Amino acid sequence: MAQSFIIAVLGAGLMGHGIALTFARAGHKVNVFDAFQASLDTLPERVSKSLGAMGVKDAEIAEVQGRITAGKEMSTCVREADFVFEAAPEKPELKRALFQDVEQHTPTNAILASNTSVIPITTIMADLKHQGRALGTHWWNPPHLIPLVEVIKTQWTDEATIQKTIELLTSVGKTPVRVEKDVAGFIGNRLQHAMWREAIYLVESGVCTAEAVDKVVNASFGRRLSVLGPLANADLVGTDLTLDIHENVLADLDNRPAPSPYLRDLVETGKLGMKSGEGFMSWTQEDMEDVRTRVATHLRKLETILT
Repeated sequence: MAQSFIIAVLGAGLMGHGIALTFARAGHKVNVFDAFQASLDTLPERVSKSLGAMGVKDAEIAEVQGRITAGKEMSTCVREADFVFEAAPEKPELKRALFQDVEQHTPTNAILASNTSVIPITTIMADLKHQGRALGTHWWNPPHLIPLVEVIKTQWTDEATIQKTIELLTSVGKTPVRVEKDVAGFIGNRLQHAMWREAIYLVESGVCTAEAVDKVVNASFGRRLSVLGPLANADLVGTDLTLDIHENVLADLDNRPAPSPYLRDLVETGKLGMKSGEGFMSWTQEDMEDVRTRVATHLRKLETILT
């Protein structure tokens, strides 16, 4: 590694712990802040478990743990940081207030990045005094296994801020992609949830079961997506054929601007997915553990194949 930085991670939860271990494994010193002591107490165990699932040996796990410091004082966490990566809950006002506080305690040259899935970065960074050093970095779950990080530019972001962030992410093995316009959902989630909307509609309309939707995706175009993106695929089959298909199918796809009533009913009746044991499908503890294991195993194998 050419240069070692001090990285501050705000939030020790699912995303925060994965971001922290990614930088620590690459040799950077990482300070983690969380307002909840329970999250800090379990952080070492969760980092070790995630690294172990990646096949990392005990000696390296100990080295990674030695580079991570956790605490409840945000000002201490960010005081000497070169980069700050926020991984707080998806609440715009919380993130906005957090960055206003962070700005008072960081060096003036520190880069401030929000890890949000859908909230426009402009909304989060609007009150900062030095907006040129702020941007979005949308990591994907699990952040230590998924290569992509969307790097989102606001109307104020300096080009140097973008470049330094991309260089850092590339150096730790990530695949950064520039998002030139700050829109809700950025690139990945707009694509993903367009598909989810239609998937929910198919089930809601009685076309098929939830299990059938997932089986179709897994056994067809899902198998090639990691090496053949949708627009390369459109070029492969021909833009003329793509246009013909769109002329016949687009008018019949779900285009409601609001969430599906079917989805809303699931939430209102407490069917919250794996966390409650039932959502679109029913889940036992064994089922959930099997899914998590299969996903982790698949991602590790895929990384080996593609590299």
